Amino acid sequence: MARLTLDGVPAAVLATGWGVPQAGYFRRLPSCLDAIHALAAQGAPEGSVVIAEEQTAGRGREGRSWRSPPGGVWLALLLRPAQAEPGGGPVSIRAGLAVADAIDAVLGRPAAQVKWPNDVLLADRKVAGVLCEGRWQGMTPQWLAVGVGINVGNAIPPELARQAIALGDLLPGVRRIDVLDRLVPVLARLGAHAARLSEAECAAFGARDWLRGRLIRRPIFGRALGPRPDGALMVDAGGVTTAVREGHVELA
Repeated sequence: MARLTLDGVPAAVLATGWGVPQAGYFRRLPSCLDAIHALAAQGAPEGSVVIAEEQTAGRGREGRSWRSPPGGVWLALLLRPAQAEPGGGPVSIRAGLAVADAIDAVLGRPAAQVKWPNDVLLADRKVAGVLCEGRWQGMTPQWLAVGVGINVGNAIPPELARQAIALGDLLPGVRRIDVLDRLVPVLARLGAHAARLSEAECAAFGARDWLRGRLIRRPIFGRALGPRPDGALMVDAGGVTTAVREGHVELA
């Protein structure tokens, strides 16, 4: 492990640079999320991070596969919040904003948008995704695994070019470590936030909200209004406002 380097940075010093208790860096894993769940079950501390050069069984919401070839950022981080929502709720929203902020910082301009509940977009194409998975004992959360995948220097297959984009397509030569240095310390602090989104956080999401005002057909038909403080998406379904807590969004 000590011989591995991430964009020239020795794996052994990653945790120190990010201020997290431990950071595991692997050439290949089936899933960083699964690795975090295993560490959490062994009592690993909050803020523990797992990063892989490549995932062979990366996943998104509702069991969808996530391509994770070399060149991208594939990571998962452990949180142990006192309260949590299924699917992450506010944590998922905050993680998406953290990813968007990190991308903007690397690009040097505001460009990233967020699509509820877990996508980050550049030029209307997906550049990153967030997936939160919790483990509960009864009604009490034991831990929350926050998975993040970001297309950085990995090639986008031609058949996905209209739906996906890599950060390197806009900024040739961008390094993964430049994204991670801005992202991981922010993710590690998410467990200390309040259980509900603040007005400022809702406003920050609103400023980046790609979905707001658009007509959707899934998970329910209506016009997206943005998230409420518990992270649920508010949808105007013909004059009746409905809260959607989870599900894959498709435009009408």
